[in-house]
Amino acid sequence: MEDSEPVQLTLRFSPMAWAKLLYFRDQSDNEVGGFGITDPDDLLFVQDVVAVKQEVTSISVKFDDEAVSEFFDEQVDLGRRPEQFARLWLHTHPGDSPEPSGKDEETFKRVFGACQWAAMVIVAQDDSTYARLSFNVGPGSQVLIPVGIDYSQAFGPSDHDSWDAEYAANVRAVDWLCEPAQHEKASADRQWHSDVVPYDFLAEFEGMEPAQRQALLDELADRPELWDRESEVLFL
Repeated sequence: MEDSEPVQLTLRFSPMAWAKLLYFRDQSDNEVGGFGITDPDDLLFVQDVVAVKQEVTSISVKFDDEAVSEFFDEQVDLGRRPEQFARLWLHTHPGDSPEPSGKDEETFKRVFGACQWAAMVIVAQDDSTYARLSFNVGPGSQVLIPVGIDYSQAFGPSDHDSWDAEYAANVRAVDWLCEPAQHEKASADRQWHSDVVPYDFLAEFEGMEPAQRQALLDELADRPELWDRESEVLFL
């Protein structure tokens, strides 16, 4: 008896879901995130992308915990199981690298590490993708899988008005750099010396992809008010 060929796992998006994710991505130069909604009989087929309340910057996405809880309750009320709405973590990168940052890895492990399985999916500005399935039962394993668009099943039309409303209601851009006044207050509260850059920032910077680092440095170059020109100290 001949051995059968292993099944190639592929994360597939409906054309509508893919268009919606790219539409969200192209609204700004920041990251944006959401959850993939899947078919109950095909958990790697994304039928829709849903954004929850979040704060975004050019290098990060932070979901609101209460909004995530409400989203989960709504999905259960619709008759969906957790594996249909809480296993695919989708987000975008404004640069041309979809590789996960150190912060992405930490978030994926912390938030989804207790799930039997989950996937981290990243789409970059040039449409390149990164998708990794993580299995957290037994010995555990991880595997990179390709991403594709599935035209073989029925799909709905684009709805820019609805997508605009969803984005506006849930996505709030924040400046990852604190204003100098905030820095001074934080320094007084934490007794930080003014020429010390927080270690967690340095660790995150070291974990960035080259394209993300360059975007960060370009932003700093455009924000001279954040620098003390005499001491060349960055106010965080």
